[in-house]
Amino acid sequence: MAEVAALQIVTATSTMLFAAVATVVVAAATVMVLCGMNRYISTLLNILKRLLEPMGSTSILSALARRLEGKVALITGGASGIGECTAKLFSQHGAKVVIADIQDELGQSVCKDIGPASASYVHCDVTNELQVQNAVDTAVANYGKLDIMFNNAGIVDEPKARIIDNEMADFEKVLKVNVTGVFLGTKHAARVMIPARQGSIISTASISSIIGGSASHAYTCSKHAVLGLTRNAAVELGQFGIRVNCMSPYALVTPLAKGFVKLEDEDFENRMHELGNLKGVTLKTEDVARAALYLGSDDSKYVSGHNLLLDGGFTAVNPSFGMFKYPDS
Repeated sequence: MAEVAALQIVTATSTMLFAAVATVVVAAATVMVLCGMNRYISTLLNILKRLLEPMGSTSILSALARRLEGKVALITGGASGIGECTAKLFSQHGAKVVIADIQDELGQSVCKDIGPASASYVHCDVTNELQVQNAVDTAVANYGKLDIMFNNAGIVDEPKARIIDNEMADFEKVLKVNVTGVFLGTKHAARVMIPARQGSIISTASISSIIGGSASHAYTCSKHAVLGLTRNAAVELGQFGIRVNCMSPYALVTPLAKGFVKLEDEDFENRMHELGNLKGVTLKTEDVARAALYLGSDDSKYVSGHNLLLDGGFTAVNPSFGMFKYPDS
């Protein structure tokens, strides 16, 4: 009996100690978020892990570290590139993820990698309203709600230096995917988020949303439109507790970008690093995914109508990629 009583005392003491330490850490993390010191949170959690591992409390620590626990996310263009990376990161942080794409085999493969308990796939052409509506309804049917809508699907057109060489059909195709797709995703996300009076809508824009000369006419117009729609939707949907933001990354290696620039991974990164403003680091898909994680989580609970730049100061310098240099006449 004495041994049992002693064990109960030790267990109770350990539980109380964990609760006290966890309370302090959560309070410290909250202060860090409010003060814009998010970069120190991972360090704080690592310290806590070392302290609590002897108590067998790593599972509780893991739960504390998951920033999307209990949330449901729908990601268009989730089968590859930024979308794939974000889907995997969201899942690691506790979210249920619906991947919507037209690349069925790739999308189903990503879901398999994540695991059927946390991810599902739906075929979705973002220019087709019925398919976008179905993707949103699938998320709600599978997981009971929709907390995060990530409008990530997009395309580029063949770069042509002279506007007189551009075809209207190519221009309209880019706008239909990049603008209409974001509009439809935002519309149908709002449809289910308004009754819930909460939600986060995120769209992938580009540095081309705020400067000229970094991409084609069609792509630049489309990303300016994404930013405009983001701001307008943020104004409308704020009354329902719904946040609307977009992200504007600098050039980075994705299947889409490589097809546009016609360079493979290493050559692409070297060229973009040479042209970029911030030296010594290279923008990766993981960096954009972490930005989406921030905008989807409660860490950004008072951020709306914002265009989050991931450009290393490129647009502050505002150089040009030389998109519109005419050939010698």
